[in-house]
Amino acid sequence: MTQAPSVHQRRRAPTATELQEIPWMNLLTAQERAQVIPQLVVSDPQPGDYVCRVGRPVTYWFGVVSGLLKMSSDNENGQTMTFTGMPPGGWFGEGTALKRESYRYNIQPLRPSLVAGLPVDTFHWLIDHSLGFNRFVMNQLNERLGQFIAAREMDRMNKPEMRLARHLAALFNPVLFSGVGEVLRITQQELAYLVGLSRQRVNEALKVLEAHQLIRVEYGGLRILDLNGLRTAQFL
Repeated sequence: MTQAPSVHQRRRAPTATELQEIPWMNLLTAQERAQVIPQLVVSDPQPGDYVCRVGRPVTYWFGVVSGLLKMSSDNENGQTMTFTGMPPGGWFGEGTALKRESYRYNIQPLRPSLVAGLPVDTFHWLIDHSLGFNRFVMNQLNERLGQFIAAREMDRMNKPEMRLARHLAALFNPVLFSGVGEVLRITQQELAYLVGLSRQRVNEALKVLEAHQLIRVEYGGLRILDLNGLRTAQFL
């Protein structure tokens, strides 16, 4: 029986339209873009595939062009802990790439997705040569620190509505996920995976957030109405 090609084997060069979806590309000089673009690849991971896997050495710095990924790890009891979701515009793993470490987390798609990869050697070449790229990575690291501090706070929240509000605020982060805009294309089942709640409980919590005019549920996704309200909602 022939084995299906892996995510890595399905890689190809990005199209001009796909290159426009890479948020840091416009921060590069013409010379830097000429150096980098031939090195970029894209692939189409499907549910069940791994983009990154615990223990594997870093080879690329990755970004989400379309779709939705999740970052997770398994504990010693075999239970999966989801850290965050990654919608379009999100680039991740810069800390691992900087240190050339092995991955400490798994990255998997929750739906058919398109992911871009920059080889780790090219990533380091940009760190050494591009001021604009360095600023982008610094902003990423700063936002990522705040994101994980917020994640620790979410672990202590008992109210599902507050947990969901904070998770949605993280997914709408305009620095980390520039491709989301005002509407996040996500299903209630995908939210349940990310937040660690049942689909039914997510549905109930969404109704509460909508009643407080923080979000609006639309066909195929959620529209943000009050991002600061999602970040600070304590009255739920």
